[in-house]
Amino acid sequence: MTRARSLSGTIPSMETSHDELKDNTIIVVLGASGDLAKKKASLIISTLPALFGLFRQGFLPRDVKIVGYARTKMDLEEFHKRATSYIKNPDNDPDVAAKIQQFKDLSTYVSGSYDEGEAFDNLNKHLEDIEAKYQSKECNRIFYLALPPSVFVPVAKNLKEHCYITRGGINRIIVEKPFGKDLESARDLLGSLKQYWTEDETFRIDHYLGKEMVKNLLVLRFANVAMGAAWDKNSISNVQITFKEPFGTEGRGGYFDEFGMIRDVLQNRKSTSSPSLRRIGSFGTDLLQVLSILTMERPVSFSAEDIRDEKVKVLRCIPPIERSDTLLGQYVAANGKPGYLDDATVPPQSVCPTYAATTLWIHNPRWEGVPFILKAGKALNEAKVEVRIQFKDVTQGIFKDIARNELVIRIQPSEAVYLKLNAKTPGLYTRAIPTEMDLTYKRRFTESKIPEAYEALILDALKGDHSNFVRHDELDVAWKIFTPILHWIDGLDGQRPRPSQYPYGSRGPKEIDAFVEKYGYKRAAEA
Repeated sequence: MTRARSLSGTIPSMETSHDELKDNTIIVVLGASGDLAKKKASLIISTLPALFGLFRQGFLPRDVKIVGYARTKMDLEEFHKRATSYIKNPDNDPDVAAKIQQFKDLSTYVSGSYDEGEAFDNLNKHLEDIEAKYQSKECNRIFYLALPPSVFVPVAKNLKEHCYITRGGINRIIVEKPFGKDLESARDLLGSLKQYWTEDETFRIDHYLGKEMVKNLLVLRFANVAMGAAWDKNSISNVQITFKEPFGTEGRGGYFDEFGMIRDVLQNRKSTSSPSLRRIGSFGTDLLQVLSILTMERPVSFSAEDIRDEKVKVLRCIPPIERSDTLLGQYVAANGKPGYLDDATVPPQSVCPTYAATTLWIHNPRWEGVPFILKAGKALNEAKVEVRIQFKDVTQGIFKDIARNELVIRIQPSEAVYLKLNAKTPGLYTRAIPTEMDLTYKRRFTESKIPEAYEALILDALKGDHSNFVRHDELDVAWKIFTPILHWIDGLDGQRPRPSQYPYGSRGPKEIDAFVEKYGYKRAAEA
């Protein structure tokens, strides 16, 4: 029997009940002044505007209150000015202006240290004063840590010991990246946090998992028989996952130099790019997250643990990266732009890579022998994040020099999915030419608003849905893949490699074409 139209396309396993916070909830944003957050992903640029976006659309709990907490001493007016400085109202819409004022009215600020229990007692008193005005006794608290890892543990400890609700209600903690610098430091950090907060209470936010096209990967893969039939080593030659930034370190090279491109994008770090371009550049286990969703087996359901179980399974099939499967680069001055070493904050003679391409292999029956090439770089020719799946050649004998099929998933900017295929040239001549079936979101879904990643993830945390958050064992296996190559780049395992130079504004090191061709990629000839 045909399902009723109103229910078609629903995903029941994603609608399972969670402990959704609907009333009497306080969201405490730690690092709310942006004093420390500027060193990684500025909270003022991303988190607070996301909270406003949810508030404006009516997705925050009833009677919600937002409390900022940081070391900086400032009055409420100054906090409101900072908190709303990146909320956009270009047309001076009076309705938006009214919502901004309402958002200010529900937001307060407390200053205090990150390592003294007394300061958190003061924060707790402020929270209790707010909760005293709630009509019911049940109260919920969400603690959002937009802080460097150096204060993760003391803050988590103090929140648990001084601000944790024990008389009914729900406590949750959202932790921003990074989650360590290598396997050992990640385990230390995760272990310390687990002393105070359970896995169910902890939401490790990786903003790329909130991206519309990343979330769409699950539906594209498992809701389309045509996709599934060709989704393996028998049909796919190679896969490239690419992240490109068109700007350099912008005076933050000293910070970037400590972590490098692989931690910054391929594995775990946030981008250190300028605030105005943060949306293009802020990542955390990003490309590896995309790879795991792209390659995991079909889950039993779309519930959080079933999805994360399959992601961990496929990541465990990936061995540590080999040096021979890695290409490193560093940009130099060109096109009127300074080179990486021209940044006064960068140590002289630094060999820190600003570009990295590395190939991963998945040893399981579906993907054995298929290279997955991850590429990321700064100061390149464009801003782009995409997945490019290149299929194998058609059987020879009929066609000559025919282009390969490619499925391209553009994550940003301008979200799109397009399939490169071959078709007959219109007219009297019979010739196959490459063309595209193009699903560009802004043209197809003209009435839809694509939410910001942080909006989607904060809403998930309010719902208690862990699907798009990183589980502890997922982080552990991810660090196992990258730690050996990171230690080599850091000079902890032999001499540090010297990256190839590439001009600011180029496609990357000149060796990149030969690198991807080595793994079977064939660039289509110009038609």
